Amino acid sequence: MKLLSYLLSPVFAVTFLFLLVLFHPLQWIAYTIFGKKAHEAVVAALNFFLVKSLLILGIPIFLKNEHKLPKNTSLIFVANHQSTFDIPPIGWYFRAYKPKFVAKFELGKGIPSVSYNLRHGGAALINRKDPKQAISTLVDFAKRINKNKWGAIIFPEGTRSKTGKPKKFASNGLKVITKYNKDGYVVPLTINNSWKVFKYGKFPLGLGSPITITTHRPIKIDAMPFDDLLTQTESVIKEHIN
Repeated sequence: MKLLSYLLSPVFAVTFLFLLVLFHPLQWIAYTIFGKKAHEAVVAALNFFLVKSLLILGIPIFLKNEHKLPKNTSLIFVANHQSTFDIPPIGWYFRAYKPKFVAKFELGKGIPSVSYNLRHGGAALINRKDPKQAISTLVDFAKRINKNKWGAIIFPEGTRSKTGKPKKFASNGLKVITKYNKDGYVVPLTINNSWKVFKYGKFPLGLGSPITITTHRPIKIDAMPFDDLLTQTESVIKEHIN
């Protein structure tokens, strides 16, 4: 299996990079000429192809969603974080909710397609070394989420788990976002197996471990104090990590 991964990993890497480079000018054209809705459609297409590109490694991605998500309100998707490959499927499967990510500001430059989307697609780019900037950015982001009834995506662990074992959830980011979205819902998501893509390190890549994203019951933000909301969200996510 590992020998095969040496053969398939370069094919996947070239395909993945090709998609990022291809969709970068397509995003610019869509955003500049046709506006935000066209840009969102291009980003959705990019996420679809990135998800399908993982099939080169024998990795399908499955969404398990047994709950009807509320409409016409802001949804705060909260997930554990295992790898880069958590992001395209969330963007694709929840595209109807116009998901906007909370990301570190370093990702806002230098990465084809990704950086452009983060800068122009409504994401919150925060500087972890500058608390004042981070809070101000999150407040503005939370207000935009509320005003436009968008979905927000946040990984409270703050960094990826290289072994799948979850880290403790930080409260600050989620607390700010929920403060300005009292009429919305938190939607807990559990991601399994995406860390296995990098189980050998950056090269070769892991093969054949299906990634699953499980959607848990939405929690009304104003139904309980924030500390209880955080505890309940963290508990249900971690209980379902394999």
